[in-house]
Amino acid sequence: MEKKQRKKVKKPMSETESNDLDDISCLFFQKGIMGLFLLISIFSLLLRVAVSLHSYSGAGTPPKFGDFEAQRHWMEITTNLPIKDWYFNTTNNDLSYWGLDYPPLTAYQSYFHGLFLKHFDPNSVSLFTSRGYETHFGKLLMRWTVLSSDLLIFFPAVLYFVLVNYGGNRSGGNKSDVAWHFAVILINPCLILTDHGHFQYNCISLGLTLGAVAAVLSQKDLLACVLFCLSLNHKQCDYMIERVADCYIYWTIVEVVGVASCLKMSAYYAPAFFSHLFGSCLRRKNPLLEVLKLGLTVLGTFAIVWWPFLHSRDAFFVVLSRLAPFERGIYEDYVANFWCSTSVLIKWKRLFTTNSLRFLSLVATILTFLPSTIQQIWSPSSEGFLYGLLNSSLAFYLFSFQVHEKSILLPLLPATLLAMELPGVLSMLLMHSALLSMFPLLCRDKMAVPYMALYMLSILLYLAPCGKQHIKKHLSSNDHEFLLLSFLSLYCLYQRKAMDVVKTIYINGIDMEVARAYVSNLPAGKLLYWIISQLNYAALVSHLSFCSKFVCVSGRD
Repeated sequence: MEKKQRKKVKKPMSETESNDLDDISCLFFQKGIMGLFLLISIFSLLLRVAVSLHSYSGAGTPPKFGDFEAQRHWMEITTNLPIKDWYFNTTNNDLSYWGLDYPPLTAYQSYFHGLFLKHFDPNSVSLFTSRGYETHFGKLLMRWTVLSSDLLIFFPAVLYFVLVNYGGNRSGGNKSDVAWHFAVILINPCLILTDHGHFQYNCISLGLTLGAVAAVLSQKDLLACVLFCLSLNHKQCDYMIERVADCYIYWTIVEVVGVASCLKMSAYYAPAFFSHLFGSCLRRKNPLLEVLKLGLTVLGTFAIVWWPFLHSRDAFFVVLSRLAPFERGIYEDYVANFWCSTSVLIKWKRLFTTNSLRFLSLVATILTFLPSTIQQIWSPSSEGFLYGLLNSSLAFYLFSFQVHEKSILLPLLPATLLAMELPGVLSMLLMHSALLSMFPLLCRDKMAVPYMALYMLSILLYLAPCGKQHIKKHLSSNDHEFLLLSFLSLYCLYQRKAMDVVKTIYINGIDMEVARAYVSNLPAGKLLYWIISQLNYAALVSHLSFCSKFVCVSGRD
């Protein structure tokens, strides 16, 4: 009898493991959260389908069309040419016509999607003759590739994050809170409009990043490294390429050092991942071994992804040169970041060379995310890691070199992950500011109708019973006026009535004489884009200061 009792004593798990499993099973099965996740997923999927019925980037605008044609052309190139010619200018690959300029994982994704198109509609990816291919069936297949990518990568990543975030002992949550958080992450209007309207595959890179975040929170560091490295190799990492190009000479000396420097400054989230994982390793029994394991995992993942292009140094650097958009300048269009907003007073492009601006943007970006990085190395915590993600991504968005409107998706991801932690008004206003920032881009794509519909839906989501309890404590009458002002500005922007926008801004306290000066010196469209960018810039800076303040004082879990 004693032996049997001893055997029974060995079987039970530790108290923390048992509690974690009990919390997860209770939350996701007994409380019916899985059913709510499926319902929210179906609704968000229908929203994506509805948006995909509208126009897209470059629809019916030859000769180069837009991003839709770029993605289709990459499928054409990857399915018809050998891999060694994908990034090289040849008789069969004219790089001046949407040449492949994204990292290798995007090329592999284009290859597999191209096989899908080739099976059902070979004409859609035939070499040369498929340029500008816009048949109804071809567009349907292209839309399906984005929907399937969303379902296979982003949706499971959201479930993984919420399961880890609410399933353990770190943070509890009732049924309505978890369901609302699901909805906030899945029904991200900026992501839906960009991927399923404008046409891109941001859901893949953001899904991989979200999976990496969940892996970090569940203390699966090696899995987090693999997923984050895959994310880096999917979307264009301008800042990474800049620094590698700057350090070309060092590659001739020590190539491994070049890879390491590349990883440290690779993307918007890299400082947060690096600082948290490094700080966690320093607190374990064998810090050197833990750091070595992470480093080998990162190098191994990059080596596998880049393997076809590592046969020679020249081939490798030709691919790198395709990823660096230096010729575009420090900013383009009217993005709500520091360089664009201050360009009205300081003509950056005239006063400084491209190399000088790259150095200035590097210094400004590092100084901005440095406090949160130091804090996470000194005292890593799960909550501090999430705030560090938001802080570093906003730092890159505001101060880095060559920022596009769509880059706002990067700080939006950690903002939605922190939707239950941030003061409600900040979370709501960042989403609102991001939508404002993307309006000029989506207006050019003739997507005003789905844009306005999702805009209203996002506000209703934040003012829902669960969201309203979280927000109404912080939402003042001034914030309501800000929302109303932005709607008026958007309406006037869509109608191209410049003076109406000036009047609405003047009501909010801007000097009319200054506004009139802009009217006399700028075309109406550019003036309106600039006004929208200023509204965004003010909201984003307030977020950045809040995150820096929190991360510097946050402690260990």
